[in-house]
Amino acid sequence: MLRLDRLTVGFALVCGAAAGQTVNCDLQGYKPLDGLKAEMRGGALEFAWRGEHDQQLRAAFTIRAGQPQVQELAARKNGGQWVVLGNALQPEFHVTSGKRRMSMAQAAQFKLLKIEVTPELYDKEKWMTFWDAPLVVPGVPGKGDSYPLPRDPSEVRRAAATFHSDSCRVSTEGARLAVTFPGLEMGIFSGELQYTVYRGSNLLRQEAVAKTNEPSVAYIYSAGLKGFDIAKHPAVVWRDSARAWQKYEFGGDTNTEPVALRARNRLAIVDAGAGSLAAFPPPHKFFFAREDEVNLGYVYYRKDSDGAFAVGALQPEKGEGYHPWGATDTEWKRRSGTSEGHWDNYALYNAPAGTLQHMAMYFYLSPEDDRATQQAVLAYTHDDVFKPIPGYKVLASHFHLDFNELLRDRATLDYRPPWVDVFHALGINIVNLGDFHDDSDPRDPGPKRFMEQKVYFEGSARISDRDLLFIPGEEPNAFLGGHWWMLTPHPVYYSHAEPRPANQTFTENDPTYGPVYHLGSQDDILRLVNKENGIWYSTHPRTKNTAGFPDAYRNKDFFLTDRDIGASWESLPVDLSEKRLCEVRCFGVMDDSSNWAPKPKFMLAEGDTYTKWPDDETYPLLAVNYIKLDRVPLFKEGWGTVIDGLRAGNFYGTTGEVLFHNYGVSGSGSRRVYTANVEWTFPLEFAELVWSDGNKVNRQIIPATEMPPFGSHEFKIPFDATGKKWVRFAVWDSAGDGAYTQPVTLNPPASPSENR
Repeated sequence: MLRLDRLTVGFALVCGAAAGQTVNCDLQGYKPLDGLKAEMRGGALEFAWRGEHDQQLRAAFTIRAGQPQVQELAARKNGGQWVVLGNALQPEFHVTSGKRRMSMAQAAQFKLLKIEVTPELYDKEKWMTFWDAPLVVPGVPGKGDSYPLPRDPSEVRRAAATFHSDSCRVSTEGARLAVTFPGLEMGIFSGELQYTVYRGSNLLRQEAVAKTNEPSVAYIYSAGLKGFDIAKHPAVVWRDSARAWQKYEFGGDTNTEPVALRARNRLAIVDAGAGSLAAFPPPHKFFFAREDEVNLGYVYYRKDSDGAFAVGALQPEKGEGYHPWGATDTEWKRRSGTSEGHWDNYALYNAPAGTLQHMAMYFYLSPEDDRATQQAVLAYTHDDVFKPIPGYKVLASHFHLDFNELLRDRATLDYRPPWVDVFHALGINIVNLGDFHDDSDPRDPGPKRFMEQKVYFEGSARISDRDLLFIPGEEPNAFLGGHWWMLTPHPVYYSHAEPRPANQTFTENDPTYGPVYHLGSQDDILRLVNKENGIWYSTHPRTKNTAGFPDAYRNKDFFLTDRDIGASWESLPVDLSEKRLCEVRCFGVMDDSSNWAPKPKFMLAEGDTYTKWPDDETYPLLAVNYIKLDRVPLFKEGWGTVIDGLRAGNFYGTTGEVLFHNYGVSGSGSRRVYTANVEWTFPLEFAELVWSDGNKVNRQIIPATEMPPFGSHEFKIPFDATGKKWVRFAVWDSAGDGAYTQPVTLNPPASPSENR
């Protein structure tokens, strides 16, 4: 009987013609657990684990001629017959890479700030870029692209993974079990192949963990399994973007490329007779921001022969853009200034040299049919809906939908755009709109702009409902520096022409619109938000057109007041080596700003996207805020309760899979406790308590890998508050999803600054 608790065990793996060759498998990290074990069976390493609803699952691994192989995937109901979901399957990965550049928008902001873009600054800031398209050759100079251009075709490289494995290692971490195979080579990347299973879940995570030593790499990847027997797996099924079920039964000719499926919920399912096997990417970490949510096709099949096929997840090499309301293809291409249109923005993932990139996808093993499997997989994202939590309402922010232009073009205020239904279907209660961005007449000094604002306000009032409020906000981007957003608790007419006409005063009583404001300076903005009980915050800080901010105005009065609530959280850039979404830029801004200001600053989760349609894949590209509210205010009541909640920091950001029910700090003096009641879907990774003394940020990591999927827990973390200015809390799951609270003051300053 093989003892699996030995540090290193030699066992026979089937290795092609060299069957019976002894290969060392390092087991020093393995610990047998109830419902989660590894053992040798028939010359292969077998994982056996307890899944959802007490289902039993198994995955067997072997090596053939250096190639790791999934010898078998199988599932059964408790006490039922085993259903084989696949045999002799080979993992496949492919990367396409280009060269990361810094955007011209960033360079323009640094120039305005009189900051020289040295080679050192360029190499740092290129990783914060948004407007970049490393696969678009030669590029679009002078129109929102990166620099220097042109791109050379030789920059774009493609490579499929090859393997040279002769060993493996098995490890247990909490309630998960992993096997790792070395010897993965993929063009400029090299590393390992890893499979992970989780007790209490039917998930099997397949990932390449690899790095490159090249200096400026941006990339995308695909991942899957090949070798499915068509005789045993007669179809791949999925729902299309209209939610109709589709299937392909491999009756056509063979494919040379993966066939990207525009599948709803990013999910394809292999029919295995009595059971099924689902394939899908991570719900949020797989996606990078690109200003729209057009479904590009994120899962694939490929018929390799008359007897075999592959299935997996992918990022296509080319994006597609949205069509603005009322614009023809010709007009949109003219407005965007390119032959391809606005969708030349396709930034890919960052891969700084030496960082371990986790190129992951999931399989879901099921003894049920495809419909039941689909429902089981969608439970991990609450059916792509932001789940309602008592005492909270879901707030989504930063959408440029050209609403007032749409209404004026249609010559009616009684039009319900399809995006209303998109937000409603997502479970969102409050939407922060942002007209006057690239539409209408934002710089008009008054009459024309006020007419457009009136349409905007009245249209927002008509599409709002009892549980879906549309707030007519704006990103004025005037006078302060960079981009910023302003919200008032009711419609306010104001202009912000630069410069303000000499004959205009700060306020006037307009015969048509009543009291109106004319902003002409930083002080005017602060006067307006104080008088109207509004707030403002930086949008996409340290990137896009806010590069260099909020750093550049950290000492300004308008930043130090608590009318400035902080900045926006938007998951860009994406670096798959980071444990948290937007780890460096977003949380770096929040923590730095909280140190600079008398009171902590907050981070409002935002989308920053444009036109959207019901067939888009909006959920994976969106993070939202759960704000403490008992009800959604009616439009006619104003949204002062929303403003008050944001200003007080009574909200948290989340991707939707991790949710807080309540949270906060208790105790007094130096002995405090952070308590948070949390629920989640994917198996957890870790929780963290983050704090600062006003200068240095520190954190306590609470491992959570023993937590089961679809769980809940009350975290109670005692800490010493001595010398600490603020503290915040976050929880992250194994798929890269998470939720974070806003920082709270622990030791307020002796003389807090008054609002100005």
